[in-house]
Amino acid sequence: MEIGASLAQLEISASEPRRLAAFYARTFCLDVAERNGAIDCDGSGRSLRIVAGESGQLRRASLRFHTASQFEEQRQVLAARGIETLANSADGFSVRDPEGQLVTFLAPAGQGTPPRNEPLTARLQHFAVRTPAAQALLDFYVNQLGFVLSDRVLDDAGNLTAAFMRTDSEHHSMAIFRAPESRFDHFSCEAPDWNHLREWADHMARVGVDLAWGVGRHGPGNDTFLMVRDMDGNMGEISCDLEVCEPGRPAGVWPHRPQTLNQWGVAIMRS
Repeated sequence: MEIGASLAQLEISASEPRRLAAFYARTFCLDVAERNGAIDCDGSGRSLRIVAGESGQLRRASLRFHTASQFEEQRQVLAARGIETLANSADGFSVRDPEGQLVTFLAPAGQGTPPRNEPLTARLQHFAVRTPAAQALLDFYVNQLGFVLSDRVLDDAGNLTAAFMRTDSEHHSMAIFRAPESRFDHFSCEAPDWNHLREWADHMARVGVDLAWGVGRHGPGNDTFLMVRDMDGNMGEISCDLEVCEPGRPAGVWPHRPQTLNQWGVAIMRS
């Protein structure tokens, strides 16, 4: 059973935070504001926070629960499993994963401000990391935090090379890729449909940023996508038509090959 939360914000580190923030302001149509030593980059439904530090590292992934009962249940489940929580309050709490990245669980938001009327729309939907210890990280998120495995990718020896996990009905809110080093891989914003994806591609062309990958279609998740790459090697994705999973959907198994990551052609293989 899914825990009932969706991705709300990502915090990543950069050696030149202002330069990185300017890139995402231009490409993902985000407003930039410096607050308390960090740079907040926000648009309707999408939020990044950039802090000074080693480039290409995820500091925190924040997920917001859909209901107060699901939020409190997650707190109780983690306590019963003996998982240490940090900054525990009525509004949220955090845990640290085996690679030192913070996962923050947030209580449901109030009514808040209405979405802005923007010509280009896409909401922050999932993120991915790279790690040499893919199986160990997967075990933590599934067995300790309660994420649900939607699909996994195995090499010819049966070893895990990628995993896709969900926290609500959408196919994945997090992905893990086996790679030689631990680092941030990408974030993805979900557009309403194919026409909006095309408009985002046209926007990238207008601001002079080439697509690094796509347009293509992933195997796991079956979504159509495009990606751009920033100066730190992180990738930002716009996708649409991500699979919505029925409760109890069995986890799928895919072969480790380019066609799994892009059914339409060339793929970026992390390992």
